[in-house]
Amino acid sequence: MPVLLLAAQAAVAQEAAAPLKQNWFDDPFFRVSAGLPACTMPEGPFYTADERRAQTHSRLERGTSCWLAGKCTDSNAYRYDKPLAPKVRAALLAVPGVQKSSVWVVIQRRWVYLQGCVPSAALARKLERAARAVPDVETVVPDLMVGTRGKPTYPVAGR
Repeated sequence: MPVLLLAAQAAVAQEAAAPLKQNWFDDPFFRVSAGLPACTMPEGPFYTADERRAQTHSRLERGTSCWLAGKCTDSNAYRYDKPLAPKVRAALLAVPGVQKSSVWVVIQRRWVYLQGCVPSAALARKLERAARAVPDVETVVPDLMVGTRGKPTYPVAGR
C-alpha cells in the first residue's frame, strides 16, 4: 500500500512540475472527424506562459503584415480566424470519406493547419483542396499522415 501512495505522490509532483499549457490566443482548434481512433492527437495551439511571451511580438508583426501588404482589409489577420472556423469545418465535413479519418484543424492568421491521419493520400489532397477553397483562407498546411503508424510530423499533445 505505501508503494502505491508513493507512486501517486510522484505522479502528482511530476504533473505539477510540468508547465501549464493553454490556448492563450484563443486560436480556433477543433476536431473534424474521429474515424481512425489510433491517430495521435495534435498539441494544438496550446502554449506555456513563456512560449506565449515569446510569440506575442511575432504574432503582432505577422498579423499586421497582411494588412500592410494589402492582402487583408482588417489590420490584424488573426481576426479572420474565428469566423473562418465554421466555414472550414463545413467544407471539410462535405468531403466524401472524411469520417474515415481523424483530422484536427488549427487556424492562425488565415492559415489552416490540417493535422491527423487519413486512410489515403487522395483523401488528404481532397481535404486540402476543400480548405483552400474557403474564402479568406490564405494558406493550407496539410500535416496529415496516411494511416496511424509512424511518428506524426506535427507536435503531439501531452509532450
